[in-house]
Amino acid sequence: MKREIMKHTTNYRMDISMRQRFLVPLFLIVICGISPYGAADLLAQDIASRDTVLGNKYNFAQFGNETWSFIKQPTKWDGSDWLRLGVIGGATFLTMQVDQPIRDAVLRDNRRYFYSVPIVGARMYGELYSPFVFFIGFAAHSLITDNISTRKIAYEIGQASLYTGAVVLTLKSIIGRARPHDNLGRATYHSFTLMGDDFHSLPGGHTATAFVISTVISRNVEPTWLKVLVYLPAVITPISRVYQDMHWTSDNVLGGALGFFIATWVVDLHENNDSRLHVSSIFPLTISVTLN
Repeated sequence: MKREIMKHTTNYRMDISMRQRFLVPLFLIVICGISPYGAADLLAQDIASRDTVLGNKYNFAQFGNETWSFIKQPTKWDGSDWLRLGVIGGATFLTMQVDQPIRDAVLRDNRRYFYSVPIVGARMYGELYSPFVFFIGFAAHSLITDNISTRKIAYEIGQASLYTGAVVLTLKSIIGRARPHDNLGRATYHSFTLMGDDFHSLPGGHTATAFVISTVISRNVEPTWLKVLVYLPAVITPISRVYQDMHWTSDNVLGGALGFFIATWVVDLHENNDSRLHVSSIFPLTISVTLN
């Protein structure tokens, strides 16, 4: 018992240390890229000018209206939306066929880097508290500086995280896929498992959260190198989850897609844009992504 308590205490301290070394620097880099007091003052104004939907207040009333719109979205999907859903489902299914070989290959090296900075930091980036950290940080910056850009980012991170969390938790409970560390195989399911965590593997929640945060921030910052940089932790997060034997690779394919698409929908809603990702053909598969 004493050894177990010491282990949890060590892990807690490690999380605090990693949070300071991983999340805080990333937040500061983004803030410096949009701060009205830095060299990027014109950039901040340009970001704010993309807020093209008149009447955006980013308050609870707007959140309620937009949540109802989100719930109704499937009834408004066109052929392209259903094709996109099919591509995501197909990619998840195909990845399931190689889940076990990938896990075997990862476990072969005895996971020497289990507690390394990239692995632990990327796992933390997808934790439930990460959206709160970024939301509070950007919201505080907005209140202090009266910066509409960081208010927009805070609102969109909070909004997209709540939508994604609801979808991911619902799917986890309905699908009921066993986690790899239970050693029940990649095709073991206990559908409609509401309690516990052992059968909540699909989709990957950490990866979904990570892609929500990175997608929202990437859509709201310039230049291109910063857009790419903020995706780095989101890309490492699924690697971390597979490496720590908490998820199958296919779990993260679906989780990442959910986080990306929901966050994209939220930002598009406020910028009055069409979707920035287009699936124009399924054979051959043709996907285009608009960055700017």
